[in-house]
Amino acid sequence: MKTFVKSISIDTKNRRELVNITFFVEQAVKESGINNGIVLVFVPHATATIVVNEDEQGLKKDIINWIDEFLDKERKYYHNLIDNNADSHIAASFFGPSKVFPLVNGKLIRGTWQEIMLFELDGPRNRRQVLIEVIGE
Repeated sequence: MKTFVKSISIDTKNRRELVNITFFVEQAVKESGINNGIVLVFVPHATATIVVNEDEQGLKKDIINWIDEFLDKERKYYHNLIDNNADSHIAASFFGPSKVFPLVNGKLIRGTWQEIMLFELDGPRNRRQVLIEVIGE
């Protein structure tokens, strides 16, 4: 079994933003030389996540608006006593820091409209790190 790890860095421009990273993940798969296995996409941040969905502007606005409405930034959160981003931490807890994809015959398996996106929840930030690990044969 082989393992290949690649780290990419993404700069975000907005407090909440969905950034398509599918190209980078597929590039890592090609670089790995691995044909069959799994691909882990992981973000080591407490206020960013990985989501898989359609990269359509209206849908991305809907997701961001839903988070903003569901987790009102003005609500009194205990975490805001030390840092004013409790809503971002809570949102990240719902989405989780990683996704795993099958890799079959050198192809990352995902649905027709499924794109891999970094979901920035507390930006803008410089250098959000995304780890891509390809494991298999």
